[in-house]
Amino acid sequence: MLLENSGGLELLCNSVKIHEVNINLEAEGNQKLTMKHLLSWVRTNLIKERPEMFMKGDTVRPGVLVLVNDCDWELSGQLDTTLEEKDVVVFISTLHGG
Repeated sequence: MLLENSGGLELLCNSVKIHEVNINLEAEGNQKLTMKHLLSWVRTNLIKERPEMFMKGDTVRPGVLVLVNDCDWELSGQLDTTLEEKDVVVFISTLHGG
Protein backbone atom coordinates (compact mmCIF):
# COMPACT_ATOMS: atom_id res chain seq x y z
CA MET A 1 0.00 0.00 0.00
CA LEU A 2 1.19 3.49 -0.76
CA LEU A 3 0.65 6.34 1.71
CA GLU A 4 1.25 9.96 0.80
CA ASN A 5 1.31 12.94 3.16
CA SER A 6 1.16 16.51 1.94
CA GLY A 7 0.12 20.00 2.93
CA GLY A 8 2.64 19.91 5.78
CA LEU A 9 1.72 16.50 7.22
CA GLU A 10 4.95 15.06 5.84
CA LEU A 11 6.79 17.11 8.49
CA LEU A 12 5.28 14.83 11.15
CA CYS A 13 6.91 11.82 9.43
CA ASN A 14 10.53 12.98 9.27
CA SER A 15 9.71 15.01 6.12
CA VAL A 16 9.09 11.82 4.13
CA LYS A 17 6.17 12.36 1.78
CA ILE A 18 5.56 8.86 0.36
CA HIS A 19 5.64 5.61 2.31
CA GLU A 20 5.24 2.12 0.91
CA VAL A 21 3.78 0.03 3.73
CA ASN A 22 2.88 -3.59 4.27
CA ILE A 23 0.62 -4.17 7.26
CA ASN A 24 0.44 -7.73 8.59
CA LEU A 25 -3.23 -8.24 9.39
CA GLU A 26 -2.71 -11.58 11.15
CA ALA A 27 -0.33 -9.93 13.59
CA GLU A 28 -3.00 -7.30 14.23
CA GLY A 29 -5.68 -10.00 14.74
CA ASN A 30 -7.84 -8.73 11.88
CA GLN A 31 -9.08 -10.37 8.70
CA LYS A 32 -9.50 -7.19 6.67
CA LEU A 33 -7.71 -3.88 6.78
CA THR A 34 -9.88 -0.83 7.34
CA MET A 35 -9.03 2.84 7.53
CA LYS A 36 -9.47 2.64 11.30
CA HIS A 37 -6.71 0.00 11.48
CA LEU A 38 -4.53 1.97 9.07
CA LEU A 39 -4.80 5.19 11.08
CA SER A 40 -3.84 3.36 14.27
CA TRP A 41 -0.86 1.83 12.46
CA VAL A 42 0.18 5.23 11.05
CA ARG A 43 0.03 6.84 14.51
CA THR A 44 2.22 4.07 15.98
CA ASN A 45 4.66 3.54 13.10
CA LEU A 46 4.94 6.69 10.95
CA ILE A 47 4.13 9.76 13.03
CA LYS A 48 7.37 10.83 14.70
CA GLU A 49 6.17 14.00 16.41
CA ARG A 50 2.99 15.88 17.31
CA PRO A 51 0.42 13.16 16.52
CA GLU A 52 -2.31 15.58 17.62
CA MET A 53 -1.65 17.52 14.40
CA PHE A 54 -2.72 14.45 12.41
CA MET A 55 -5.28 12.65 14.57
CA LYS A 56 -8.04 13.45 17.01
CA GLY A 57 -9.19 10.36 18.87
CA ASP A 58 -9.40 7.43 16.47
CA THR A 59 -9.76 9.49 13.29
CA VAL A 60 -7.98 12.27 11.41
CA ARG A 61 -8.43 15.71 12.84
CA PRO A 62 -10.72 18.21 11.11
CA GLY A 63 -8.89 19.85 8.21
CA VAL A 64 -7.21 16.66 6.97
CA LEU A 65 -8.55 15.51 3.62
CA VAL A 66 -8.31 11.74 3.07
CA LEU A 67 -8.34 10.22 -0.41
CA VAL A 68 -8.43 6.47 -1.09
CA ASN A 69 -7.54 5.80 -4.72
CA ASP A 70 -8.35 9.44 -5.56
CA CYS A 71 -11.81 9.22 -3.93
CA ASP A 72 -12.78 11.21 -0.82
CA TRP A 73 -13.06 8.70 2.02
CA GLU A 74 -16.34 10.31 3.09
CA LEU A 75 -17.88 8.64 0.02
CA SER A 76 -16.48 5.20 0.84
CA GLY A 77 -17.25 4.74 4.53
CA GLN A 78 -14.55 6.75 6.33
CA LEU A 79 -13.15 4.59 9.18
CA ASP A 80 -14.97 1.50 7.86
CA THR A 81 -13.44 1.79 4.37
CA THR A 82 -11.87 -1.57 3.48
CA LEU A 83 -8.37 -1.32 2.03
CA GLU A 84 -6.48 -3.59 -0.34
CA GLU A 85 -2.75 -4.11 -0.78
CA LYS A 86 -2.65 -2.10 -4.04
CA ASP A 87 -4.50 0.96 -2.68
CA VAL A 88 -3.11 4.48 -2.53
CA VAL A 89 -4.12 6.57 0.50
CA VAL A 90 -3.40 10.31 0.52
CA PHE A 91 -3.59 12.60 3.55
CA ILE A 92 -3.67 16.34 2.80
CA SER A 93 -3.74 19.05 5.43
CA THR A 94 -6.01 21.90 4.41
CA LEU A 95 -5.03 24.00 7.45
CA HIS A 96 -2.17 26.44 7.08
CA GLY A 97 -0.86 29.24 9.22
CA GLY A 98 -0.81 32.76 8.04
